[in-house]
Amino acid sequence: MHIHILGICGTFMGGIAALARALGHEVSGSDQNVYPPMSTQLEQLGIRLCEGYKPAHLDPAPDCVVIGNALSRGNPAVEHVLNQGLPYTSGAQWLAEHVLQGRWVLAVAGTHGKTTTSSMLAWILDYAGLAPGFLIGGVPTNFGISARLGQSPFFVVEADEYDTAFFDKRSKFAHYRPRTAVLNNLEFDHADIFADLAAIELQFHHLIRTIPGTGLIVANGREESIKRVLARGCWTPVETFGVEQDWQARGADEAIEVFYRGQPQGVLQWDLLGEHNRHNALAAIAAARHVGVPPAQAIAALREFRNVKRRMEVRAVVRGVTVYDDFAHHPTAIATTLNGLRAKLAGTPNARVIAALEPRSNTMRMGVHRHTLAPALNLADAVMLYAPPNLGWNVADVAAELGAKSQVFTATRELAATLAKQARAGDHVVIMSNGSFDGLHEQLISALQTHQATAPS
Repeated sequence: MHIHILGICGTFMGGIAALARALGHEVSGSDQNVYPPMSTQLEQLGIRLCEGYKPAHLDPAPDCVVIGNALSRGNPAVEHVLNQGLPYTSGAQWLAEHVLQGRWVLAVAGTHGKTTTSSMLAWILDYAGLAPGFLIGGVPTNFGISARLGQSPFFVVEADEYDTAFFDKRSKFAHYRPRTAVLNNLEFDHADIFADLAAIELQFHHLIRTIPGTGLIVANGREESIKRVLARGCWTPVETFGVEQDWQARGADEAIEVFYRGQPQGVLQWDLLGEHNRHNALAAIAAARHVGVPPAQAIAALREFRNVKRRMEVRAVVRGVTVYDDFAHHPTAIATTLNGLRAKLAGTPNARVIAALEPRSNTMRMGVHRHTLAPALNLADAVMLYAPPNLGWNVADVAAELGAKSQVFTATRELAATLAKQARAGDHVVIMSNGSFDGLHEQLISALQTHQATAPS
């Protein structure tokens, strides 16, 4: 069967492409403004990529068109599919019907930490010899790929609450029917499709309605929004993590004691930063226990866990300046990331944290979080704010709240040049965007190689 995927370079749709290829289908796809790591992964799989959404890419007609949720009516390829009566479906529905049916699905949902927790969980199951399949909205470093079919009944999926497609406005996770579900956290996001937090909570309630009574929900016990979701109706056992919950983590980042209902389970020694990653680990350990992996074995697996690409990924260390690529695109994620880095650098008084932010997500571009951005970014010593074209609000307002530590740029080339000139040995530069940031990472690294970084004062 020939499957053509519209929006193939998104992390989710790229994973669908990899799974379809593994099932033996001929796969091709269309997208625009493609960039690594997904474009590289698809090329390595031998999947043909077409630039743009020309109807000609669908000639000869494929057997099925899988349409990503980034595409809407008016898109030339979408209009061609409808006008020609070509068979089409969504990525989430295709996944449910062709991969998840009959398998033990472990779904990880929440506003933050889905990708990292899914990666941890897949790695734990793999370490335990369970050979799981997975589809993750990023590239776990332990695997080097975002999706695989696996060789067991178990399948780990990052369960996104974003809508499914232009013709299906349910959250993607409504299709997955998990037996094990992680609810990491729940905040307002995706303002382009949800009117308020209550609308998102309703979708999470719909997810809970699909989980069997023999399943398990692993929930953040400190989130009032999740408590409200569970109070609407829950027919499945629940285990919680957090302070004084079923699952607890005590100690510093480098040595975390894991407890289950007051009983010690082992010590996790690793180099991931922040309380959010401690919670991610607890959730993954609890979910793995549900399928038979002892906590001690899960902890041993996490000692060898390497984080996901674009999650505080060190892209380079040039002349003493460390450059990170981070996917943070929500004030809470920004704050936890910067706070974690601050904690790591606590013993290095001359180390500065510099944040560069691109407000790229639909919610960011709408300005929904503009009033909470400054407090989150204030954890950095210096802030570089990028104002992309057609932004729906004024980035200078955030800069004004941050004061002298912030600068605003309308061109990434100028931003990179300024950063390279101002950076000094010992600085940690965190580049934050859920997109390519117009290649800022590469521009900065190149500029740092050209400019001699100054010594710390």
